[in-house]
This record gives sequence, C-alpha cells and structure tokens, in this order.
Amino acid sequence: MTRLAMTGTAAGILAAAGAALFAGGGVRPQPDISHLVSAASAADASAPIYFRDPDGKPFYSLTPKTTADGRDYRAVRAGEDVSFDEPDQAPDTMTANAKGDRKIRYYRNPMGLPDTSPVPKKDSMGMDYIPVYEGEDSDDGSIKLSPGKIQRSGVKSEPAELRRLRTLVRAPGTIQLDERRVSVVAMRAESFVQKVADVTTGSRVSKGQPLMDIYSPAVSSAAAEYLATITSKMTAGIEPYGRGSRQRLVNLDVPEPVIAEMEKSHSVPITIPWSSPRDGIVLQRNAIEGMRAQPGDVLFRVADIALVWANVDIAERDLGNVVVGQPVAVRARSYPGRSFKGLISVIYPQLNKETRTARVRIELENADLALLPDMYVDAEIDTGTPAPVLSVAESAVLDTGSRQAVLVDKGQGRFEPREVKLGRRGEGHVEIREGLAEGDAVVTSANFLIDAESNLKAALKGFAEGGNAQETGSPGDTAMGAKP
Repeated sequence: MTRLAMTGTAAGILAAAGAALFAGGGVRPQPDISHLVSAASAADASAPIYFRDPDGKPFYSLTPKTTADGRDYRAVRAGEDVSFDEPDQAPDTMTANAKGDRKIRYYRNPMGLPDTSPVPKKDSMGMDYIPVYEGEDSDDGSIKLSPGKIQRSGVKSEPAELRRLRTLVRAPGTIQLDERRVSVVAMRAESFVQKVADVTTGSRVSKGQPLMDIYSPAVSSAAAEYLATITSKMTAGIEPYGRGSRQRLVNLDVPEPVIAEMEKSHSVPITIPWSSPRDGIVLQRNAIEGMRAQPGDVLFRVADIALVWANVDIAERDLGNVVVGQPVAVRARSYPGRSFKGLISVIYPQLNKETRTARVRIELENADLALLPDMYVDAEIDTGTPAPVLSVAESAVLDTGSRQAVLVDKGQGRFEPREVKLGRRGEGHVEIREGLAEGDAVVTSANFLIDAESNLKAALKGFAEGGNAQETGSPGDTAMGAKP
C-alpha cells in the first residue's frame, strides 16, 4: 500500500512537470525536480498509512478515529508497519547456491495435495512441483511453521508448571439428626401423668430439667420395699441387704436423684418427678395431664442438634476421590453466603442403582442451632491433590480416545508432538504424570491446526517414500504411477 502511494505521488509530480513543459511549447532545458520527488517521498513516508487501537486491540481504521472513551487511534506510518507475511517463494542467489549444495529428496504437489514425485513434474494446471531438500523434511517427528502462519493461527504456548489441582465435587443433600443424640422418655411400668411442666414441642431443655410428675403403683411398691429393707433394725447395718430392692428401682428407670432423696428422707413420695435425659430440643410431646401411660409409651422425645448430619448423594464417577475424614464445606439454601465446615464420617456401602449415586454422611457443628432437620444443603468436597503436581492447561491435550499427546514448542517455529500420561483434572488444568518436565513449553491454542499440519506432513512423507521405492523397483515411473 505504501509503495503504491509513494509511486503514485512521484508519478503525479513528474506528470505535472511534464505538462508544464509541454504547455510552454518546444523543448526547454528540464529543471532538476529530484528534490521535489524526494520531498514527496519523505512526505509519504511520514504520512500515516492507517490507524490502530491505542490499546493494541485488533481494531484498525483508514481514517482518524477515537475510542469509546475519547482516546485517539494511534497513527501507523510506512516505516512502522510490520508484516508477518511469508517471504516470497523466489529464492535469491545465495539461497539458490545453498540449496544447490543439498540433495533434493522429492517434489511435492504445489497445491498441498498428498502427491509427490521423485523427479520434476507439473500438475494438471501446469504448475511445477516444489522441491523438498534434505534437512527441510526432518525425521524427528516435529513440524516447522513460518512466523506468519504462527501469527495468523494464533498459536500460544505456556510452560508446564507445578500447581495444586483443586477439584470440587458438588452434591446435594439434607440435614438429619445424629442418631446417637436422640433420647425418649418412656415409662417401664403402668403409670399416670399427674402434672406436665411448661414444656412444648420445640422448647429447648437442659439435662435434669423437670418434664412431668408421674404416679406409678409399681414404682411406689418397689420404693416401699427398698425403704423397709434399709430402715429395718435387723438389716440396716448389713451391706448386701437392700441392694436388690434398689436395683429394682433402677430397672424401673426411677431417676437417681429421686432414689437419693428417698434414702435421705426415708419416705416414699406419692409422685415422682421425671426429668430430661439430655440437653436439646423437644421434638415430640405426648404427655397429657391425667393420662394413663402403658409400658413403652413415648411421652417425650428430646434431641441434641448441636451436632447434626448432612446426608449427601455423590455421583458414582466421583466416589473414588472421596475418603473418610475429608473436609467438606456445606452451604444451606436458607443462609446464602454462609458456609458450615464438617468432615466425612461414613461412606455408605450401597449404590443407588437408579440414580447411580452413593450416600455420604458429613458431621457438622451446629452450635447456634441454625441447621434444622430435613433442611436442603449443598456440599462441596475438595478432592484435589494435597501437593503441587506437574500440570498443563486442558486445551493443550490432544485426545484421540486411546492416546493423549501435547505439542511441545521447541522454539524457532518448530513443534514436537509428545505422548503423555494424564492424571487428575481441576480448574482448567490436567496433571501430567509422564511425558513432560517442568518448564517445557506446550501449545495451548491452535494446537489442532498444528496437528493437522503434522498429519499432512506425515502423509506427504509416506507418499514420498512410496514413490522412492517405486522408482527403485521400476526406473522411469513416478509416485502414484504418473509419468513426468
């Protein structure tokens, strides 16, 4: 573009000068206009040929332009224009002499078709086949690209580095009570509820807090027998006596403070106060004043929810990365932005054949009682590597299904395919167990284009070797059976 502009300007000046001479009539001494041409050339060289984005983005304009925020596009002059086009195919004298010293291996199709010939020939359109010299077609399996092709293809490389791969396994679940922290208050003998404390479902109670007063004929009979034994003059001083009667009260689940009070007062109470067996929340209250309770009837159900379980379902494909004791972050849908920390305590030895998931139990601290039974939660399990491992970007891996490879950037436009063994994946990177060393530059962008170029090169090489073999066996014949 700049050459045409400069040539056009100079030609215009010369034409103008010639017209002036012709108009004056006759042939006159021609003035020296070299300074005019030089000035025009210098002016064209300093004039902008186009304008580009000031931030280096791929935006261009032939006229002055400003960005959205009011900044001017940067002017690019002829001397500043950098071309990434491939050099002309016509070799100079030095290149020709250098290539003349080397042996031509074969001739390849000028259109890139997989057709080669051991001798010069033309294609169907009359174009000469291109010679391939020794050294241009290397045997190390690498492919070499020109700077222009690398620039146009957008090839990018990154070094293989040691990094910790963080792989999150996400699974939904629900909050459940800890089975070990649930207690029921039930009578072991026929009883009557005389009075119920001001405790309802949902109330928070502490261990030893009175829940109700009970009258039980069986308990009163056992208490009277025990007091008769320990107050008798004949057996009061003998240690073994009274032990069986006291054990009977214990078997009837009479609270220990009540037994101690009877031993102290030597009297049988009409009603016995029944208290909470643990700290927790009253989940169920069935006791009603005046009711008759049969043995085994549950009158109260108390649960300690300071420690709860989160039962989540892990997909079968992630089950191998989950182990007991692994830390877990649980987020409840009722508390956005809040995370509860826990540990995996149990991996259930069953797989749901319909959903292909396995159940995992997570123990969670719930000091403020924010997590409630049957609440929906989402668990995040970090199954990444504890130590840094050699890894590359996932986009760098060429996976054929049975083999995985990467393209190693050897520098100066040469790329070498390298087979690798993969490990874990996480956050856009994949572990490399074999095939690379730390610091090896691998292609992360446009690697499929380089792979296609490599496959074409391998095909050309195969045709060339076939053509050479055919030439050895039958002189005069070329590759693909064509005549030169």
